[in-house]
Amino acid sequence: MMRPLLSSCRSVVPATALLAAVLTFTVPAAAAPVADLLELPAAVNARAIRSLQLAVTRAGERLVAVGERGTVLLSDDHGRSWRQATRVPVSIALTDVHFPTPQLGWAVGHSGVVLHTTDGGENWERQLDGKLAAQLALDDAQARAGEGGQAARRVREAESLVADGPDKPLLGVHFADAQRGWVVGAYGLALGTTDGGKSWHSLMGRIPNQRGKHLYQVHGDGDLLLVSGEQGALFRSTDGGASFAEVRTPYSGTYFGILRTRAETLMAFGLRGNAWRSTDGGVSWERVDTGQPVTIAAGHPLKDGSLLLGDESGRLLRSTDDGHSLSALAVPPAAGLTGFAQAADGALILSGPRGLTRVEPDLLVSELKK
Repeated sequence: MMRPLLSSCRSVVPATALLAAVLTFTVPAAAAPVADLLELPAAVNARAIRSLQLAVTRAGERLVAVGERGTVLLSDDHGRSWRQATRVPVSIALTDVHFPTPQLGWAVGHSGVVLHTTDGGENWERQLDGKLAAQLALDDAQARAGEGGQAARRVREAESLVADGPDKPLLGVHFADAQRGWVVGAYGLALGTTDGGKSWHSLMGRIPNQRGKHLYQVHGDGDLLLVSGEQGALFRSTDGGASFAEVRTPYSGTYFGILRTRAETLMAFGLRGNAWRSTDGGVSWERVDTGQPVTIAAGHPLKDGSLLLGDESGRLLRSTDDGHSLSALAVPPAAGLTGFAQAADGALILSGPRGLTRVEPDLLVSELKK
């Protein structure tokens, strides 16, 4: 019998289409297939380029996308054509990917997996899985057991993670450089590394996430880290992850992303078209009108300094005034949009249920000039 990994009120991925395609697992008592997928390399499939892609990013001039069944797609012509990576050691859904340099990259996914590449995405190796991540969380909780307060509760929760096995997805990854990186995921999973992923440490005792809310994205800018999650969860670190503080906003729904603009404005976005901006570091917030109550799945600054948001319907919203207002671009929508990246030639690459879509630079530039 199949069931969603998470309850319907605590969905992990914004797009409705992704819930059925990505978040379906067997119950813990029949967890063997999950373990098999962790050991089964991704298959080469001619239809992979039209499969569900959950994230896309730049690796220097190259584009790298990740998605279902361990699929990693590469493009060396700015998204005009795609091919599969040579080797990916797992067949589980990959949810996010980040490259701090053209050669060094990390991807995260279901079963708590972290993958690493040193050759621009051609070949990947597994650095972490859910079993080890849970054990690291338990080790950290036990080490903090004498701190009082919520320490005992954290130990119990970590013990439950270990007992459940490697079934918790990681959903966001960011690396500041070749050594320092952070990953976040379901049920408050959060880990960091200072040696390029050779070893990892739990951050769950540092983030004031007492209810274990799901964490969807980690955004970094120098020593500033911003973590977004469900039920209004926003956390900020100004010391590279050594400590975190809660950032309160007027909205109690899920945030699928948060970023800082060039003008140091914070922009948080998520369910039902909610977008909020703060110009004082999160002390006060103003709501940004997005025009319709459709979940915003992705956000990213463009080369020209403007800000782009994308919602589930595939609508793209651009801001030229530091997030104060948004206007829809008249480009073909990509329904079920999960993410986007700007190619080196200026084209916009959109990821979604049917693979990758390229929006030509001329069309994008003409829209941006309006």
